[in-house]
Amino acid sequence: MRKVSRVLCVTGSLVLSLCAFSQSSAPASTKIAAATPSANDTNSPTMSSKIRVVNLFATVRDKHGKLLPGLAVSDFSLQEDGKPVTIRYFSRDTDLPLTLGLLVDTSMSQRESLDQEKTASKTFYDQIIRDKDKAFLIHFDREVELLQDLTSSRPKLESALESLQIASPYQQDDSGSSSPGDDSPRQGRGRSMHRAGTTLYDAIFLASDELLKKQQGRKAIVILSDGVDRGSKESLESAIEAAQRADTMVYSVYFKGEEAFGGRRGGFGFPGGGPMGGGGPMGGGRRGEPRRYPQEERTDGKKILERISKETGGRMFEVSKKEPIDQIYSSIEEELRNEYNLGFTPSKDDNAGYHKLLLKANAKDSTVQTRDGFYLDRD
Repeated sequence: MRKVSRVLCVTGSLVLSLCAFSQSSAPASTKIAAATPSANDTNSPTMSSKIRVVNLFATVRDKHGKLLPGLAVSDFSLQEDGKPVTIRYFSRDTDLPLTLGLLVDTSMSQRESLDQEKTASKTFYDQIIRDKDKAFLIHFDREVELLQDLTSSRPKLESALESLQIASPYQQDDSGSSSPGDDSPRQGRGRSMHRAGTTLYDAIFLASDELLKKQQGRKAIVILSDGVDRGSKESLESAIEAAQRADTMVYSVYFKGEEAFGGRRGGFGFPGGGPMGGGGPMGGGRRGEPRRYPQEERTDGKKILERISKETGGRMFEVSKKEPIDQIYSSIEEELRNEYNLGFTPSKDDNAGYHKLLLKANAKDSTVQTRDGFYLDRD
């Protein structure tokens, strides 16, 4: 197991070193391709070094939510920053290799969900990972940790899933303080406890920037979380940008977190307002009165996951009795196996930076699901 870091370079039992993913390369939002095939050509473009191409993976559904698999390039129209562009490459290659990252929230708010996540994720791996596909597993709470590097081995992925466990609600500091449940005394100067974090944005950024950016073909992240981030160094915007630059769709599976650790009962997320409960010298209140902490602004994790998925071309699902996680996984697998691959060449006059995309299908009452834009880097 390794902590994921943008500067970390560790050798060991895992096959790949993250250093290999931190070296500079051509931007992931632009891929190299050759001459334009005919509109009916279903083969992927031949690689060369002359033309930069932006690729979009898209699914199309009718008004009933059913996938529309038989469309041609003439059934689509594409705009970049409000101006029409020509779709130069088009295919529906359901056999294209897939690189999949599973990001699992192991903070205390997800402690009631973890067992069903493990069981469903094993089945998901069995169904979706083929010999030419690769997957990795990351868990995140107060830190981001790579439990299994890129592999096609389902036994390795399932073993990593089995190792998942919920983080302690409190974090021990460097001075040797103890966590609740320890036999050691919780007294003396220099001892403190900190609420466990949920570094969702860091996990997305690092998975995209260090593991997925240099992979070719179809790429997707599946997040299992309540969407509430506490403690990430990266922002929501930088996490989304990293996924877009890596041409990676993010599918979010929303598990409603538990209130006791979701920030509703106190600014630090502790039941009763604090780690010790009640009053006392550390509470700042009179004996018998609950301590008062500044209230954090409540975060709508569901909306955050919806935004991440929408802007990267994925989809957000909410786990419920009507739609359990195994059914959600089946929907994700169906989408990933029924995508259109479209490509176009940006204009030489395009400025570096973010460009908005709008892809439409001519089919009546149809809905297109793809990413909202791309980043262009100029040499």
